[in-house]
Amino acid sequence: MDPSAREPLVRKTSSSYRTFPESAGKRLDKEYLRSLHNKPLYLAVFAAVLGNFNFGFALVYPSPVIPALEAHPSPALRLDQHTASWFGSVFTLGAAVGGLSAMLLNDRLGRKLSIMFSALPSAVGYALMASAQGIGMLLLGRVLTGYAGGVTSASIPVYISEISHPGVRGMLGACPQLMAVLGSLVLYALGKYFRLVLNWRWLAVAGEVPVLAMIVLLCFMPNSPRFLLSQGKDEAALGSLCWLRGKDTDYAREYEQIKDSVRKQSRQVSCAEIKDPFTYKPILIAVGMRFLQQLSGVTCVLVYLQSIFKKTSVILKPEYDAALVGLVRLFSVAIAAVSMDKAGRKILLFVSAGVMLASNLTMGLYIHFVPASQNGTIANKTLMSSANLPAEPTNYITLIPLLATMFFIMGYAMGWGPITWLLMSEILPLKARGVASGLCVVVSWLTAFTLTQFFLRVVEAFGLEVPFLFFAVICAGNILFTGCCVPETKGRSLEQIEAFFRTGRRSFMR
Repeated sequence: MDPSAREPLVRKTSSSYRTFPESAGKRLDKEYLRSLHNKPLYLAVFAAVLGNFNFGFALVYPSPVIPALEAHPSPALRLDQHTASWFGSVFTLGAAVGGLSAMLLNDRLGRKLSIMFSALPSAVGYALMASAQGIGMLLLGRVLTGYAGGVTSASIPVYISEISHPGVRGMLGACPQLMAVLGSLVLYALGKYFRLVLNWRWLAVAGEVPVLAMIVLLCFMPNSPRFLLSQGKDEAALGSLCWLRGKDTDYAREYEQIKDSVRKQSRQVSCAEIKDPFTYKPILIAVGMRFLQQLSGVTCVLVYLQSIFKKTSVILKPEYDAALVGLVRLFSVAIAAVSMDKAGRKILLFVSAGVMLASNLTMGLYIHFVPASQNGTIANKTLMSSANLPAEPTNYITLIPLLATMFFIMGYAMGWGPITWLLMSEILPLKARGVASGLCVVVSWLTAFTLTQFFLRVVEAFGLEVPFLFFAVICAGNILFTGCCVPETKGRSLEQIEAFFRTGRRSFMR
């Protein structure tokens, strides 16, 4: 296309993403999206989300390992109840620190190099656990793998969002959550079906595989065009976008849009600019979503799932609990990935919060009203002692907590799980994206750590129904928060989303 002919097209598109009144701009955008070659983009996303696969693998590593270490013949490696709880939860503290450091890494090194940097602490952490001679090495390995997970949690969604185009950004934005669930399932499979071949040390060695694959593949992937432009590397940014979109497409038009947006945000965000609604509103929305996501109870349910099932005498063998939940999560995230670019983000958030509300409410009321003789509980005051409870006769009423838990996991995985990460990377302004995404991760994992630490204490003091009723109230708040604060970003470019927060035009919402 002749440059003189392209320039009016660029001006027209630039105007359209500020006001969205004209169908011509939308028609041009659709034609452009249909002309793109997505295979290079999919390859870059796959290379990046291997970090999320590793995150999911590392997160549930204690599940098959703790039972083995509790019976370990060496006193130096044998876990008691106290050390086992720290072995499981210290990962979240490492992730919070990783999110904190990602505030600097994302803007200093860039999104791609930050993801690659996470491979170093991850590899060292797995090596420490594989060769551990004492509990200290195990805990340090968990902290380092958690730190790597925190960095990737803040960097990968931003990288995917910045290299994707609106036509597939919703689907690709669900891939981090999808791969994290897949990583957990692989760990469960290795721990269950290959325990005779792969002991807990070899499971740590197996965790090195996705880390090495990620490093190798990312060496050949481009950096984010938006980050390169923010660093003044115009030619490199143009080459990156050309590789991602295809040489025979009109990628130069998209390049000019991105360049125009970056030019307006060329400086790092200052303290004075934080007061600007264009800056603080999307940050508050993103942080609020991460906070509410954790308060809905998902981490507590996943961490204490087996104990909850034992307490409610669910008709299910404990060794199948995690695998079943993992399959439900995988199926639900896949539904979200397919639906996000068609149904939209907000409708899935509404459905997700509604399902979680109904599930938590059902669980809380069931535990409160069903007599102990029917639900199989004896004291209804502790989870930790429930492992030694005598078996109760089969009672099909215990299908209620099983189904409630499955629907809760399904509701979370098809909305408030993947979409929260996606919206974080979509709505944050470019100049604050690196810092704010790290802040979101810090808030998320500190909230998760606090909830998992206090969950058992609340159960012991008030009973198991209280946390579930609390989670139900939070899910009702999630519905209100979605309706009042969350914008619909389906089909909008990142420049259009920034223009909405800059101008506050309600036409964006229609």
